[in-house]
Amino acid sequence: MIDVSTFRLPRLSRLALACALTLGAVPFAQAQSLQELYDTARGYDATYLAARALADSAQARADQAHALRRPQVGATLSESRSTSESPTGDSTTSGPTAGVSGKQTLFNRANDATISQADLGVDAAKADLELAEQELIVRVAQTYFDVLAAQDALTTAQASKTAISEQLASAKRNFEVGTATITDTREAQARYDLATAQEIAADNDLLTKRIALDQLVGRSGVTPKPLATPVALPPVLPADVNAWVAQTDTAPNVRKAKVGYDIAQLETSKARAGHLPTVDLTGGYNRGRVSADGRQSGQPFDYSGSTKGSSVAVTLTLPLFAGFSVQNRVKETLSLEEQSRNSLDAARRIVAQSTRQAFFGVQSQQAQVKALEAAESSSQLALEATQLGYKVGVRVNLDVLNAQTQLFTTRRDLAKARYDVLVNGLKLRQASGQLAPGDVSAVNAMLAP
Repeated sequence: MIDVSTFRLPRLSRLALACALTLGAVPFAQAQSLQELYDTARGYDATYLAARALADSAQARADQAHALRRPQVGATLSESRSTSESPTGDSTTSGPTAGVSGKQTLFNRANDATISQADLGVDAAKADLELAEQELIVRVAQTYFDVLAAQDALTTAQASKTAISEQLASAKRNFEVGTATITDTREAQARYDLATAQEIAADNDLLTKRIALDQLVGRSGVTPKPLATPVALPPVLPADVNAWVAQTDTAPNVRKAKVGYDIAQLETSKARAGHLPTVDLTGGYNRGRVSADGRQSGQPFDYSGSTKGSSVAVTLTLPLFAGFSVQNRVKETLSLEEQSRNSLDAARRIVAQSTRQAFFGVQSQQAQVKALEAAESSSQLALEATQLGYKVGVRVNLDVLNAQTQLFTTRRDLAKARYDVLVNGLKLRQASGQLAPGDVSAVNAMLAP
């Protein structure tokens, strides 16, 4: 015999199921999109802003190096007084002098290498900035979808708790009328207490994820938009892993390692320039006024007048011997050049390996999404069959509860798997060095309007 009050369970359970069907569908009238939060983070995140400032400083540093090719001009102004004594007489000379001098380097291989290194330093700084931007994209996307996943987990925990509370109430009623044992009530109470603990943990996890997102974008109370339904995940294109690996030479960290190798080669050229001559053009012009008085050979004299002079010279400086410092410096730079070449090879291998791992990881997650979609459909059919069996008396309310829990959990896992596909798709592009702000727009287009 079945107590009439127990028939409330399927109806109330359908309400709990409706909650689970809206997994992730929180109110988002005032929610923020991924694109909006990324744009905000670009103007707030301290790590990215520091990388951008460092890239700007590299250009200024390169401009300083280019000054080595430009003329150097200076001016002098002096006031002097001098006296002299000799057996034939003594004199005192004084007066101001003003002059302008300049220097232009005509040939200096070391300076040329320094300038080229500074220009390459700008390329390295741009690669660092690109790496920082890619890292920011991934951080924002990861934190964004972490919040959505935490919301889904909380919704699942709440729906499960609601269903279990119905089962607990039914078990208590059945025990009161004598159609169930105290064991059923205690089992239901234990499951309810566990569901309460899970709900508290899920709520705390959501709070933690929200704080992380707020801190990343410099806002408070950020609410991300969920995925639009029906969800259609984009395929990984190109579908061949070798096509992804072939693009890795353009990855920012590979480009930076290549720049480091080029700079090391220029450092060797600079060291070898220690044996080469340097040629400079110098010139100057000065004017002054002089006053002199004293005695010379017993005769007094007093002179006052203006002076002027000019000079132009081409100076060639040729080093002859420097204690073998140049030869040893060349040996050192050749070793450092070899180190940079090996670092470049290592960077290429690491990027290729990371790209392969990310590619196959995304493929695996896409297959997991398809499997979970099939599991969701199967769990839905199983729940409907269990509910029908409960109505005709061949199933008990615990069977309905288990079927509901299975469906709730499957929906939660499916949503999380979809988020992982999107985030790891961005990480794949990051690993191969192809990630760009436009990829944020592509993911953003999949969110609810």
